[in-house]
Parts: sequence; structure tokens; C-alpha cells
Amino acid sequence: MGHTKLQTTIAGSLPKPAWLSEPLKLWAPWRLEGEALDEGKRDAVRLALRDQETAGIDIVSDGEQTRRHFVTTFIEHLEGVDLRQRKTMRIRDRYDAEVPVVTGPVLRKNPVYVNDARFLRSETACQVKFTLPGPLTMVDTLFDDYYRSREKLTWEFAKILNQEAREIAAAGVDVIQFDEPAFNVFFDEVRDFGVQALERAAEGLACKTAVHICYGYGIKQNTDWKEALGSEWRQYEKTFPLLQASKIDQVSLECHNSKVPIALIELLKGKDVLVGAIDVTTNQIETPEEVAATIRKALAFVAPEKLYPCTNCGMVPLARGVALGKLKALAAGAAIARRELQES
Repeated sequence: MGHTKLQTTIAGSLPKPAWLSEPLKLWAPWRLEGEALDEGKRDAVRLALRDQETAGIDIVSDGEQTRRHFVTTFIEHLEGVDLRQRKTMRIRDRYDAEVPVVTGPVLRKNPVYVNDARFLRSETACQVKFTLPGPLTMVDTLFDDYYRSREKLTWEFAKILNQEAREIAAAGVDVIQFDEPAFNVFFDEVRDFGVQALERAAEGLACKTAVHICYGYGIKQNTDWKEALGSEWRQYEKTFPLLQASKIDQVSLECHNSKVPIALIELLKGKDVLVGAIDVTTNQIETPEEVAATIRKALAFVAPEKLYPCTNCGMVPLARGVALGKLKALAAGAAIARRELQES
């Protein structure tokens, strides 16, 4: 059997069940504790898998059901970060947030998500993807009172992420994706050390490696920023050539309903391209035809076996029914495009 063309996947998160945390809210606290929370997280992963499989998604994830926040939850398990101490800081140059403080050398004493990865692998026969925060985005989510250098801290996190990623890969996952929204903002850092740090985080992994770069969840701070970007969003022009020359296998990007010129995908020649064909900032469920149209546009610039229809970003703040509708539309749209390829 050859490689299935246009395999679908998702960028990361799915909404959590209402019994696990408050719906429609980013980073909502848990509603369970202790053993009930552990069990609840596993149940939520099973549901997330079931929803993806039923919808027809090819490469599935745990929907990030086991973590509150895509960056901070990982950081909370490391030494050298004081979670009780909070300082207000600009995040991605867009909004202020209360963030933890780095007070000493950052270290990973114990695995963070490795058991979650094992559980995910054991619960499905599909290919699985596991997501981790990227090193530069981790640095952008902290107040550094110890290294006092974004570059130094980025390299420390890259080493820690690599330890974690190697154990997750050993659990049998097919893809490890690093989320780097900071790559769309700090271009000098991306050029000077960001891409190299990402490669360090992905060093020696037995599975495929991916990086996800997006324009963020549909929160007001992000939508306001997008409004200010003008009629064409060309941020990717700065990072794609660097990623094309890197050892990372796959690049996941925002496409549908965005003002990203689709031709920029050409800058990723040779890489797998995860094309965001689902807008995660709206409750409007795409039609399969809309999804197929985005895929068609992308096919002008990337070979079908290298194109993976995907979501623009995580879907955690959406209603569950909306997210499921979007998953189904993604799979149905990819099926239309796949049929057209066979016929042509």
C-alpha cells in the first residue's frame, strides 16, 4: 500500500468535556482532583480520540486533554521555576499576562507527559501525534530572573525538551510537534538561535518532527493584532526559508480565512506541509467544499503526498459540537480533494 495522500491531522487541542473543566474558556482550571482528575483526563483522551476517529482524521492526537495550558503546564513540572511568584509581562508583544518566574537553573527531574504519550499510543490503532511547546515560545511565557538572557534560556529549554521528546518518541508516537507561535513575532531571534534551538529539541528523534506556527487562538488580543497586519500576512516569509533548510520534517501553518499568501508554501520545498484548512476563531463550521478549496490552492505549491490538511490552531476554546463539526468537515474536504487527484 502506497502513502495515502492528503492525510488529515489537527494542530493540537480539542475542547474538554464540561465535567473536566469549564467549557468555552482558555486555560480553565480543573473541576476534579486527585485520582478522579487522573481518571477524568484519561476518559477525556478516549473521547477526543473517538471524535477524531469517527470524523475520519488520519493522524490523531490526545487533544491536549491532560494539560491546562499548552506551554505553562510543561513548565510547571520543571525545577528552577517559581510558580507562586508571578510577574506581569508582555506575551508575544501583544498582551500582558501573569507569568511564573525563573529563579534558578531549569531542570527536568522527571518525565512530564511520557505516561500520557504511552496511554495515547495504547488507545488507538491510528497514527498518533504528540505536541510539546517549542523552546522560544516557552521563554516568551516566563519572567527570567536567573539567566537574564532569552538566548541562554532558549537553549536550556531545548535540551530539556529533547530529553522529554526522546522518551515520548520511544513510547511509539509517529509525530512530535513543537508549537512555536513566537516564531511569528521575534524574527531576529528565530534567525539568530530559534531554529537551531528547535533542531536541538528535535535531535535524534526516531519519529517525524513538526513545528506549528500560527496566528493564535481567537482571543481579542490576537484578532486585534491580525487586524493590524494589513491586507497580506507575510510573517512566514521570514521563517519558512530557515525552516526549509532545517532538519525539521513538517511545518504546520495557518491558512484558511487568513491573509497568508498561499504561494509562501513554496518556500518550504521538500518539507511536509500541514495546511490549516479550518479556522479556529469562529463557530462557523466550514463546508467540505471550502476545505477542499483551500487544499486545492495549496496543491499548486506542494506535492499531494507532502500535504496534510490540518486545523489552523488548537480548538480548545470552541464548543465541542462545533469542534466535532469542523473535524468532520476537514476529513470530508480532504476526501473530495483526494478523489479529484485520483480522477485527474
